[in-house]
Amino acid sequence: MIDYTRPDDRQPRASAAPPGYVAPPTPNTPSTLADPTGRPTQDRATQRQSPWLDPDHAPADGLSYGALLALTMALVAAALATMTIGSVLGGDLEQGTARMLSIAGFVMLIAQGRVAALRTGVIGFAWLSALALAIGLGLGPALTYYVSVKPDLVAEAAGMTGVTVLGAASFGTFAARDLARWMRPVSLIVFVLAISTWITCAVGSGVSPIVSGAIGLLSAALIVIDFNYLRRHAEKDDVIWLATGIFVSIVNIFLSLLNILDD
Repeated sequence: MIDYTRPDDRQPRASAAPPGYVAPPTPNTPSTLADPTGRPTQDRATQRQSPWLDPDHAPADGLSYGALLALTMALVAAALATMTIGSVLGGDLEQGTARMLSIAGFVMLIAQGRVAALRTGVIGFAWLSALALAIGLGLGPALTYYVSVKPDLVAEAAGMTGVTVLGAASFGTFAARDLARWMRPVSLIVFVLAISTWITCAVGSGVSPIVSGAIGLLSAALIVIDFNYLRRHAEKDDVIWLATGIFVSIVNIFLSLLNILDD
């Protein structure tokens, strides 16, 4: 099961990428109330009047919310396409090789959180593409088997994943509350569950449908939180780690459903 670990400080304006990303706080202004991380928020009266925490949020880089959303989703689509290509190319890999590539993808996720340059710009995009390729190559043998032997199961899991992601994204976008504070605890739970699946696979046991279901549901919750953060706090430098989080959550949901439906 693919895991995506958010940072210890994942709150408004702190990164939602793997551990280690800390963005500079936004200075307070007389008309705002500062939150604990230094990002200004609306005063309480304004918050009560609007369903949005930041209805007039204008990123410092001048990009509109629509532009940020389009850029983030373009990156997610590119990552999914790259992963698909990788899974096709890796269909004939030995199981041990595929497992090592999956581990490499996990390590790349951790590295992205530790090195700021891997989260922005051309280098960040190249790193996300390489990460998606490694994940795809690692999943190649398993996905090739399912597509060859149980294509209807793959189609059903993919369709259910699409509906889940669409619903989670919509809920996160239109949620009345700021959900950024839930990123860390939910991510830690997903991390623990994902590690447990690695251990059970290593000892030759199958992954429990209950564990798969929990990972799928919590990954959907992380998509809710990511889209909520994107609507309320995101700036241009946030789009790559947000796209990475959404991409990995989608993969988690798909694999969870595949495991549940195949049980």
